[in-house]
Amino acid sequence: MKALDGIRMLDLTQFLAGPHAGMMLADFGAETIMVEPPGTGVATRAVYEKDPEASIDGVGANVLTQCRGKKSVTLDLKQPEGLQIFYELVKHCDVVLNNFRPGVIERLKITYEELREINPRIITCSITGFGRTGPGMNRSAYDMVAQGYSGGMSITGEPGRVPIRAGLPFGDMVGGLLGTIGVLTALQARERTGEGQDVDISMLDGQISMWNHIGTYFLMTGKAQPHLGNEHFLHMPYGAYPTKDLFLVVACVSDKMYRDFVEVLGNPVLLEQQRLDRYWRLEHRAEMNRLIEAETQKWHCDELLEKLQARGVPCGPVNDMERAFSDPQVLARNMVVEGEFHGKTYRMPGNPVKMSGTPSETFGPAPALGEHNEEVYQGLLKKSAAELDGLRSKGLI
Repeated sequence: MKALDGIRMLDLTQFLAGPHAGMMLADFGAETIMVEPPGTGVATRAVYEKDPEASIDGVGANVLTQCRGKKSVTLDLKQPEGLQIFYELVKHCDVVLNNFRPGVIERLKITYEELREINPRIITCSITGFGRTGPGMNRSAYDMVAQGYSGGMSITGEPGRVPIRAGLPFGDMVGGLLGTIGVLTALQARERTGEGQDVDISMLDGQISMWNHIGTYFLMTGKAQPHLGNEHFLHMPYGAYPTKDLFLVVACVSDKMYRDFVEVLGNPVLLEQQRLDRYWRLEHRAEMNRLIEAETQKWHCDELLEKLQARGVPCGPVNDMERAFSDPQVLARNMVVEGEFHGKTYRMPGNPVKMSGTPSETFGPAPALGEHNEEVYQGLLKKSAAELDGLRSKGLI
């Protein structure tokens, strides 16, 4: 049993933010039916499809991951008959998820206001770059655009250099996670009210929310966080230091952590009385970094990590992807899992939410385009084989 067993969702998403939300909800047990355009399917399917190393039988790594455990039906929503079939599906579903640009759901006639007339319990969720209200709602956005608007890029990278987006697609991924949270919250609210609602997720809102207490500090004082690259404006040492092989990240947020760190390094100069004070270290940041770097370069990273972690110093390696995905802790937490598609196995990231009573550690295969047409249209909507043939002949499915 999984937490969302009995919940059925129509997934109209593509690319990254929306499919990630759909993947998480499918991992939790929601029966997730992808509704894709006939012929080509969602645009996501074109990514990696011709890369023999990153696809299986023309299905790319993104679909194999984002669409795991989902079903796929084809349906042309732009044709009136196709729209009516979609409305029939809505009667049997709990959630409709999309990440269309603003205005698309209005043109397709699948807004919350229209769908709740068909099913008052329906929950709709739209994930867009800027939300569905406000003067900037119609702007086009992808991950980096949201990162830029949020201000996060202004403090990412080295001071005085070109702004850098975060290497991981946080604009998209946070939008997807907030979509998941929004749907789960709406489902809980429906338990009390008996009615659905619309969930409006903005990638920009998600990035702004990540400022958290730093944003509050700015709004209270008018003082922006300084651009310090890997370093921290409140703590020192806090950054990435070279070793003989890898970079080592250290995050000392107390004087005790600093003392434990430099006692391992072994240079008595770092233990001079004034250097034991955080505020002195912040004022002499450049000098401190030079001294620390001279010491860390004498060590192999894993050797130094072992010594520091034994003393409770917050630290870690700057792993490349190979080291990250082979880390014993990552593997022990089931964060690298195996999938199967057309009899071939592959590995992918697992689900980060660990639950004792309703685990989400098993994953179904990604669907081929339209693989579940018969199951959904005949099993759920009770259409006959002849009716399906008619829909195919009209290009509806």
